Amino acid sequence: MSRGQKDALDRRTFMTGAAAMGGFASLALGAGAGPAHAAVKRIPGASIRGPYLDLTTPFGTMTGYARLSGNIDLKTTTHGWYEGLVMGVVPGGAVRDICGFRGMSSYRLVALPDDEPGYRRLLREVVYYYDLKTGEVLDEMVNPFTGEKVRVVDIANDPFNHTIREYLGPPPDYGGLNPDQGPPARIPFLLDWQQDGDRLLTSRHIHLYYRSALQPDKWPRESAGENVQVSELFFFNMSLDDMQNEELTTVRHGGTWTRVTPWLPWMLMGQAPGHCLYLGQMASVPTLADVPEHIVRDTERRHPEYLTAPDSDYGPNLSSLEMYAIEQEPAPPRAP
Repeated sequence: MSRGQKDALDRRTFMTGAAAMGGFASLALGAGAGPAHAAVKRIPGASIRGPYLDLTTPFGTMTGYARLSGNIDLKTTTHGWYEGLVMGVVPGGAVRDICGFRGMSSYRLVALPDDEPGYRRLLREVVYYYDLKTGEVLDEMVNPFTGEKVRVVDIANDPFNHTIREYLGPPPDYGGLNPDQGPPARIPFLLDWQQDGDRLLTSRHIHLYYRSALQPDKWPRESAGENVQVSELFFFNMSLDDMQNEELTTVRHGGTWTRVTPWLPWMLMGQAPGHCLYLGQMASVPTLADVPEHIVRDTERRHPEYLTAPDSDYGPNLSSLEMYAIEQEPAPPRAP
């Protein structure tokens, strides 16, 4: 067995075990992922309420989340990475592994151009799909549900920006496909922070249902239907002392990312019953050197521009489905 095959097998074994445990293995181990870094500075009396940030307040949550999402020094690019499994869920059968995924994002914060405190997170992100036996990034694969050889398409979203304020904003509008469904009044931005010894845990999730950019009449083989139903779930695990250390302008964390989404358009499943489920570990790290080397190598080879953050706040923010509709062409009918 080659080194690459062994590494891929080790990753698959880990992620399969994490899936069996509902993701909690990734949550526990993700916090230590990546190269070692300096010992945590102990903060006397550190708790969810201080001494630096009271995370039970909108201002504390906003500032804490901004430090998880970037660097509030407003000049430093930080990075995230993620790796895990893509699975297929079909009624009447067991969930099946399809392939692995891995990728990274590069982002920085800028101050909002108004009198209210807050930040704009400027981000680009890329995801590659890889073979679970070899660990190699896929350009094509045999769809395990149909037996058809299909062309694999990377996720490459540039940009996917986000506003961080003391109150909740509207969900992404995906180029007008998901019209503003934000709250009619300002709802305070608060997270369910939990203390576990010297660790700090929290989560965020978003559930969306909006008009698909891949309409079945034009994209019969790629489209799962007229509307898109997708959920994104994030669990964060970090040092409580880091969060309450006023000297730190960014806070390193690990955790899990789960995504429930229609069949990937390049799988050419059309409106077949079922959907895809992503389960992966993730981490936010302070420098590019802290991103796993194999993910950096993938990006240098395939999408080198994603090693850096956007240099300005351009848009619109589009997901991989909208980008697919822009960059790809409908597949021809399947050969008999």
